[in-house]
Amino acid sequence: IPAAMLPYACVLVLLGAHIVQAAGEAGDGRLHWEPRCQPALPDRAASTVILPPRLSGLWISTGCEVRPGPEFLTRAYTFYPSRLFRAHQFYYEDPFCREPAHSLFVKGKVRLRRASWVTRGATEADYHLHKVGIVFHSRQALLYVTGRLNQTRAGRDCVRRLPPAGAWRLGALYELRSARAPGDCLEALGLTMHELSLVRVQRRLQPQPGAAPQLVEELYLGDIHTDPAQRRHYRPTGYQHPLQSALHHVQPCPACGLIARSDVHHPPVLPPLLALPLRLGGRWVSSGCEAHPAVLFLTRLFAFHGRSRSWEGYYHHFSDPACRQPTFTMYAAGRYTRGTPSTRVRGGTELVFEVTRAHVTPMDQVTTAMLNFSEPSSCGGPGVWSVGSERDVTATNGCLPLGIRLPHVEYELFKMEQDPLGRSLLFIGQRPTDGSSPDTPEKRPTSYQAPLVLCGGEAPSSYRPRQHSPLLQKHSSTVGLRVAPLPLLPLVLGLAFLHWL
Repeated sequence: IPAAMLPYACVLVLLGAHIVQAAGEAGDGRLHWEPRCQPALPDRAASTVILPPRLSGLWISTGCEVRPGPEFLTRAYTFYPSRLFRAHQFYYEDPFCREPAHSLFVKGKVRLRRASWVTRGATEADYHLHKVGIVFHSRQALLYVTGRLNQTRAGRDCVRRLPPAGAWRLGALYELRSARAPGDCLEALGLTMHELSLVRVQRRLQPQPGAAPQLVEELYLGDIHTDPAQRRHYRPTGYQHPLQSALHHVQPCPACGLIARSDVHHPPVLPPLLALPLRLGGRWVSSGCEAHPAVLFLTRLFAFHGRSRSWEGYYHHFSDPACRQPTFTMYAAGRYTRGTPSTRVRGGTELVFEVTRAHVTPMDQVTTAMLNFSEPSSCGGPGVWSVGSERDVTATNGCLPLGIRLPHVEYELFKMEQDPLGRSLLFIGQRPTDGSSPDTPEKRPTSYQAPLVLCGGEAPSSYRPRQHSPLLQKHSSTVGLRVAPLPLLPLVLGLAFLHWL
């Protein structure tokens, strides 16, 4: 879906409720809150960022992860008080992490440096790798990796310190990097651990039916560039899906124990996961404040109307990692095509989204000033922008200062799942790290953003009011409109204004 539109749902989300236009009052322009759609945004009493981060202990994936490529994996990282770490990455052939392909074993040292001046709430770190090993679990993975080594000069140099391709054995550990031996095979295979250069540790309380809330500890590590060719030089500005403490993780978690007990020779085989057929309909919200590359903090709210194949989205942008300081909100709407199963990403569905309408609401003085300094013909036509006032930017083909362009088409990737709590989850394609738009089939995503949670059934034909309730002026996420970088106003106004996909 047009990704730039997702951030604008945040205004509604932050208020702690989902808005729908009540039947019978469609003409009064008033919004009504649905408590069951209240997003679980961070709360000062229930969520705490640990500064400096305390890394000691075992941190694990809570399910099968999808990286751009696609790559399907689970992770188990152990950090020691001495700053040493040991990391296991288990890769799979399938999107359910039930068919192990190969495993990586990484040992090294990490040193926390300082609070990040780019990504608020994060800590920058340095790391050094001592040893990297690989174990193959399938013949297909073995042939793929050895084939890659023969494609580049660095790979051919690496091959000299490894057995001949015909001598590689399943289940054996082969060193790709070692302090005792010359050469390094990581570059040839495109492997890095740059995710360790950006760290955030957070504690929150998970509500428990009929019981006291349970402590959950999460470790956010740096995001992975969507272009594999850029990964060795990219320094993260966003996060991957968080790892959780093996001692304090969500419950229930069928995969957690399996991952925690695994090793490089015995990768976890996750239990079957209920994959839902993609039937777009209803209302979906972010489960919390989302941090995206390019220092973008937002929440998203979408409504899909399956019968007409139309959609609406609110993208609420913020300047802080807790999503408490709104900058602007965008409402977007359009249509989408019938989905087809993805041949590139198993389990995914490919769609094409069109954005035909957009409205913008500045939520702070800096954004308002920026819009007032812009040419009237570039964003919403003549008139003065004011904080909390929404304006239609469709007639001006979007809003150039915010990088919003209309009409806009994006090639998307979706999937639905059900989590162990029985909640329906909607995964939308991950936006390109470089801020470009997936406006061609070749640029279609191969991984996913943080999931949205179903908070209401089939949405009315249009739940959007003609104007916002005054409540919305206090707060402010995207499917697919691109919000480009703002090179001028950040300098003029002293704001590191973010761009959206």
